[in-house]
Amino acid sequence: MNSYTRVILVAVLAVVLHACASSTAKAPIDSRNNQKQGSSKTYSGSQKTAPAPGGSDYHVVQAGDTLYSIAWRYGLSYRDLASINGIRSPYTIYKGQRLHVKPGSQQQAAKTVALQQPAAVKAAPVAAPAATAPASKPAPPKTASPAATTTTQKAATAAVPAPTGKKALSYDGKWVWPTRGRVLTPFQPSGTGKRGIDIGGHEDQPVKAAANGKVVYAGSGLVGYGRLIIVKHNENLLSAYGHNNKLLVKEGEHVAAGQMIAKMGSSGTNRNELYFEIRKNGKPTDPLRYLPKQ
Repeated sequence: MNSYTRVILVAVLAVVLHACASSTAKAPIDSRNNQKQGSSKTYSGSQKTAPAPGGSDYHVVQAGDTLYSIAWRYGLSYRDLASINGIRSPYTIYKGQRLHVKPGSQQQAAKTVALQQPAAVKAAPVAAPAATAPASKPAPPKTASPAATTTTQKAATAAVPAPTGKKALSYDGKWVWPTRGRVLTPFQPSGTGKRGIDIGGHEDQPVKAAANGKVVYAGSGLVGYGRLIIVKHNENLLSAYGHNNKLLVKEGEHVAAGQMIAKMGSSGTNRNELYFEIRKNGKPTDPLRYLPKQ
């Protein structure tokens, strides 16, 4: 082999080795596909965070929900929420039912109207069928149709509050302060999230109904409100009482203005206070427009 041929072979070998080295080099990891510091696990850029339960367009009914509490959560009037989902009075809902919470969902919700059956507003476990008294002559058992069986399984009933003996007082437009104390946080008309007022006080201080009405929610299922009571005054007005230590009324009870309905506390917050909010047609409004001047 002469010197000229040897030079050619060395040059070709160098080109081949350079190409192999380039093909095995690792590309850097960018910010969309970065590696967590202190960890050997690589997070792929295609990995997505799991959607929140219920998604953004609908809400899955949980035990303890009422149509009013769901409407409150999503900033809707209860009538609008019922209309979107084709639900008629007495506003029956079922545990596990998917409720659309955006006005553009009427057509989708209309498909579920056939499942609506008269019952109480609050979602609860399915009631056991009542026992049948034995007849004098045995009768052949009746076989329920598949549709009837499905409806029975889905229907939910709630315990009806025992009669209190108190006559229901209709809303008369008169309001009283729900508790005594200084307003710690005023109403923010352009705020986001909760838009009511915070009234300071001490633990177990009386919390009273601000006007005549009916309790349509009593529980702690709404995040950020602690133990909460919602009172319906008429077809347009609702009031809410949050962060209570103890609730003294149940859903379905009629209350009078000035009646003690709860004890003040710090549930859902870090200080003893009452969160008080009034909504008209589903929209927050300044409570000081309704409450008498102190």
